[in-house]
Amino acid sequence: MVGPPGAGKTLLARAMPGILPDLSLEESLEVTRIYSVADALPPEMMVRTRPFRSPHHTISHAGLVGGGNWPHPGEISMAHRGVLFLDELPEFGSRVLEVMRQPIEDKVVTISRAQGSLTFPANFMLVAAMNPCPCGYYGDSLKPCTCAPSTVTKYQKRISGPLLDRIDIHIEVPRVDYQKLSSDRLGESSDAIRKRVQAARDRQTARFAIPNSPKIKHESMNVISNADMRVGEIRQFCKLDEAGESLIRAAMGQMNLSARGYHRVLKLARTIADLAGCDQIQTTHLAEALQYRPKIMMG
Repeated sequence: MVGPPGAGKTLLARAMPGILPDLSLEESLEVTRIYSVADALPPEMMVRTRPFRSPHHTISHAGLVGGGNWPHPGEISMAHRGVLFLDELPEFGSRVLEVMRQPIEDKVVTISRAQGSLTFPANFMLVAAMNPCPCGYYGDSLKPCTCAPSTVTKYQKRISGPLLDRIDIHIEVPRVDYQKLSSDRLGESSDAIRKRVQAARDRQTARFAIPNSPKIKHESMNVISNADMRVGEIRQFCKLDEAGESLIRAAMGQMNLSARGYHRVLKLARTIADLAGCDQIQTTHLAEALQYRPKIMMG
């Protein structure tokens, strides 16, 4: 999420756990094991809600991915099956950000020491927020930016292309005008959105539990949602019609999509279709997924 200070980026991120499906028993046990190793179990000795971790940008490499003389889980493992929120993303150290690339892809993190190596789960939803420039008002409709163009470019380039390529949804969060802030009109409640998300997750659970598919059945421990799909599942469950093939072919050329970007667009389109209650990915779902790909840096 990119936008000026006070636009509501942090508020949106903190609302995220409220619309996610409840933890299944299997997921709850996974998270509880991690918190037990980290000596951070809640009083009831069982983690029943999705974790929400929001480390400060001064966090160390070991604090984020795990480490120590005897390795302990870091924030990315503590956020397993939940949300990892990184506010002020460019303020994090470049080395700290780059070490997340492998866990985002593999959904595990391995820490090696002389005595041996330990592997911790790290299947988290990354949510990040940033200002478009150091002063925060580049492109703002009301307040002018005081940063030099070179400063804006340098600030935005603190986040590498490979990391941006691993983030599925890029959105701009503009300032909220007075009419919306003072209006009595209420938006959709988190409970209503959660029901829609839960229905989409139920569709995915049913899809990946197909009894006549030995491949899916064998790997069902890992494939719980669309985000967990590998290339084999993407080919099986993300088929496009002729119009969709034409659209993605054109997008590959115009947007310079990487192979990873191509597969991430298909997984996102599959999720958008699930939220709409559709069995097949429609062109509109694919077009929406493409809209969320990272734009050219604004500098």
